Amino acid sequence: KTRGRRFPQEKCDIRTEFQRDRDRIIHCKSFRRLKHKTQVFITPEGDHYRTRLTHTLEVAQIARTIARALRLNEDLTEAIALGHDLGHTPFGHTGEQLLDSITKMGFKHNVHSLRIVDVLEGQNGLNLTWEVRDGILNHTKSGKPGTLEGQIVNISDRIAYINHDIDDALRAKIISPDDLPKECIQVLGETHGDRINTMIIDVINNSYNKAFIEMSNEVRESTEKLRNFMFERVYIDSSAKKEESKAKYVIQELFQYFTKHPEKLPPEYRCNIERYGDEQVVCDYIAGMTDRYAL
Repeated sequence: KTRGRRFPQEKCDIRTEFQRDRDRIIHCKSFRRLKHKTQVFITPEGDHYRTRLTHTLEVAQIARTIARALRLNEDLTEAIALGHDLGHTPFGHTGEQLLDSITKMGFKHNVHSLRIVDVLEGQNGLNLTWEVRDGILNHTKSGKPGTLEGQIVNISDRIAYINHDIDDALRAKIISPDDLPKECIQVLGETHGDRINTMIIDVINNSYNKAFIEMSNEVRESTEKLRNFMFERVYIDSSAKKEESKAKYVIQELFQYFTKHPEKLPPEYRCNIERYGDEQVVCDYIAGMTDRYAL
């Protein structure tokens, strides 16, 4: 059951409404472009660092595991997870922060993810269900999803990025295993797999038969300490961010150029100027770029 779509459509004979949403997301161009968008490491030297696409797949895997154990809707959960980061800019949060600072309307990737599925993909957007759109918009830490499945994706996003960013930072030798806060490791586990497993099982045990999705106090506190550790050691001013100033320069120059010369925009963007204005359309174009296309 769904509250419905923005534009009514006949039901499919073989797929649920949420399966259809998942399939539409997987087949859209914005989803394919995630493979060339930064997660944390800008222009990493190595093939095994996460991209925005591999992050999305890890979130979907974690979220489906939790949804299945709680006997919630796996198709809805997966659709939200696969669509949650469609609105990310090139160069990860660096690009997001720069666009947010130079545009009058501001820029938040979760809001732009919803704009992509509502407006920018296809003739009338992807015309997704209310539940998937709500989950995409509210997947950030401050979001309040209207479904339990949306709450699962919200918490799975954090489980995924904290753990895989530790894995990538270890690979890059920005941190060593001994640097990880000991009190967190004692609670969550020594290895990447142990920590994810602990968090997932804790969410399941603390959410079963409840009207909300949550961790226990002990695991939540350890998870937050790990997140804070990553901000101090990796997310801000580490070698992972050594190309940050260049990335900001690229996006700022593109923005200034296309706002001065909107006639240079591709036709599929240029046709939206009358409806949405130059700045919004330029923002749409830049946010949709992959790292290498922006360069």
